[in-house]
This record gives sequence, structure tokens and C-alpha cells, in this order.
Amino acid sequence: MTAEHEYPIVVEGLTKVFKPTRRSKLPEKVAVNDVSFHVRKGEIFGLLGPNGAGKTTTIKMLSTLLIPTSGSAKIFGMDTSGGDEKRIREMINLVSGGERGLYYRLTGRQNLRFFSNLYNIDGNKQDALIEKLLEIVKLTDAADIKVEDYSRGMKQRMHIARALVNDPQILFLDEPTIGLDPEIARDVRSLVRQLADSGTTIMLTTHYMYEAEELCDRIMIISDGRNVGYGTVAELKQMVSDTNIIEIVTSDDPHDTVSKLLTERRFVHINTERIAGRYCTRVQLKDDTDVLSEFDSLFSGYGIRKIGYDEPTLEDIYLSLVGSDEH
Repeated sequence: MTAEHEYPIVVEGLTKVFKPTRRSKLPEKVAVNDVSFHVRKGEIFGLLGPNGAGKTTTIKMLSTLLIPTSGSAKIFGMDTSGGDEKRIREMINLVSGGERGLYYRLTGRQNLRFFSNLYNIDGNKQDALIEKLLEIVKLTDAADIKVEDYSRGMKQRMHIARALVNDPQILFLDEPTIGLDPEIARDVRSLVRQLADSGTTIMLTTHYMYEAEELCDRIMIISDGRNVGYGTVAELKQMVSDTNIIEIVTSDDPHDTVSKLLTERRFVHINTERIAGRYCTRVQLKDDTDVLSEFDSLFSGYGIRKIGYDEPTLEDIYLSLVGSDEH
């Protein structure tokens, strides 16, 4: 296997700087700053980071929609801004979370036929292709309904069907499950895994840590345009191996105590979520100080259901590496 086929995506020192226009008063913005990584064939590669970290800008440069300021992004050995853009676009496709990209007054079937024509798919093969895509995304029964009457989940599945029209070797998924109901999001994740298992190389951006942990073979975390973490979940955990995690589950909301702890520098991060009617507080600290007895006292008035040390999750790793850049 050649290097181009083993690593269909190779990025070296990729940088994108948005310079202000004459009329704009905004300062120069470094959206992506010297990022390097590679993606293996058939891999689901996750790109995580806060809003404004540079995820979508990176995807746009890889999919030939933006020209890098410096560095290189290569798809199957071809530079995404080196004159081979047309060839690259025939081998890739992009799905973005949201409402754009489909023709709402057309039916699902008519949308797929339109995009088949756009990609010059042989007319004799279109009917079979369209039926196959509708089956893949479970929209056969809705094929002749106008897209404007689809639910949000159906629209997102149609987005994926549209992106598969040209049988892409690489599929870029930018927040594909954002705003979807849990059941529909689960169906989309299942479809993404099936596509990867069939050999499609997938690059995924998401804000959902559980989604990234479930799907991604490897992950890069970027913050303020820079790579702050890169590898498998296990490798990322090694980057924060000196961080201890304490989990406290309470019946009542410990907001007042958590607010006071947030002012103390000895804690890397503190986060409380309401899960199944209970409050789960996770505290990250960088030293080996035993604070369990202290926390047992601090949280006792909230009805402690569980307290103890825990293994770091991907979300813990993410918060530790992103730190104060998260918002």
C-alpha cells in the first residue's frame, strides 16, 4: 500500500490567518496555528475543541473550500490548494450540521437525483444508486415526500445520503448530530460506524465527548487554533496521568459549595451535571493530596450518594487540556 493510500489525509504545519478587510475593524485572527496530523484509511478521526478553536476552518481547508495561509494539506498526495482541487472534490464529500445543503421543495428522491446529475453519475445507474442510498439512511418510505416536511433527523440523514452520491473515499462530518434527538443521533452514529467499516475514511468534528469516545479511533484536540492533544483515548489519558479525578454524587444541588471551590487554584477543573435526578460533581486536581474526607464534610449537607476517586473520561481529558480556553 502506498503512503497516499495508507494515509489519505496528511497535514503538515497547517495555518490559516484571517486578515481584516479595509472596512473591518476586527483584528487579525489566527484560526489554525501550525497543526500537523495524518489520518489512516478507514479510520474515524475526531477533531475536538471549543467554539472558535479552528475545527471548521480545518475541515474547510481539507475539503478545498479555504486556501491555507501556510503549511500543507494533502488528500491522497494531492495538495488541496495546488491545482488538483477538482480531482480531490471527486473523491471527498462534506456533511455539516444544520439546515443548509438540500432543496426543500424537492422530494428526497429528487434531491438525490439532482446531486447525482451534479456529479455526472451515469443516468442508467442513478435509479439503483438512489434506492441504495435511501435504504442506507432508512428513508425509503419518505423518498417521495418533500424535504421541507422532513423532521430534523430525517434531513440530517438525507444530508448524509447526498454526501454519499459520489461514493467518496473520504467523508468530512462537521457536527453531524448537533441538535438531534438522542435516538436519531444514535442512528446517525451507527451509520457513521457502518461507513467506516466499509472502508470510508471519516473525519468528524463534534462537541459531544461521549460521541467522540464511542466512534473515534484517534482524536486531536485543538484550542485557540493549536494542537493540545493527539492520539487514541488511552494515549490522551497518559497526557493527564498526573491528574486525579474525584466524583461526588448528591441528591441535592451543591451549587454553593462548588462555587466556592471554583475560586481555589488547587483544582484544575470542577463541573456539576444533573443526571437522572441526581447531581454529579467531578473535580480534577493535580496533586496527590487526599481531599476525600474534606469533600465528605463539604458535600454532606447535600445528601451524598457516592464519593470516591474515578478514572478520567474523555471529557475530563478534554477539559484538562483545553483549560481556560473553553467557553
